[in-house]
Amino acid sequence: MKTAKDPRHIKRRKVVKALFAQSFTKQAHLSNSVKRILDKTEKIDAKITDAAPAWPIEKLNKIDLAVLRLAVFELEYTKIPPKVVIDEAVELAKEFGSEASAPFINGVLGSILKSNDKKNEKTKEI
Repeated sequence: MKTAKDPRHIKRRKVVKALFAQSFTKQAHLSNSVKRILDKTEKIDAKITDAAPAWPIEKLNKIDLAVLRLAVFELEYTKIPPKVVIDEAVELAKEFGSEASAPFINGVLGSILKSNDKKNEKTKEI
């Protein structure tokens, strides 16, 4: 069972904090994980925009955006199981975000996952 002392959860918390801080001002020292996410920000933000068209990136709560960027990166560029990614993102949203953050993040990530599943099905058909 996951606990607050789980090293993977602690690492994700640090990444979210760094992404959040980076959204306000350029940070001098960033971990490799954060740098890899920032390198893919354009593609990640496009996925978020497609999944939540009513919420432009610049209007999103900065902490929600940080959690989403981490989660989308993990969904797209790692082999972490999607259910784990979504569960962790929702937990981070509960911890750092507002009351509405967790359901919003769950919905956006669910939409991205469905979109990925549809693309994978089309690829298999070809």
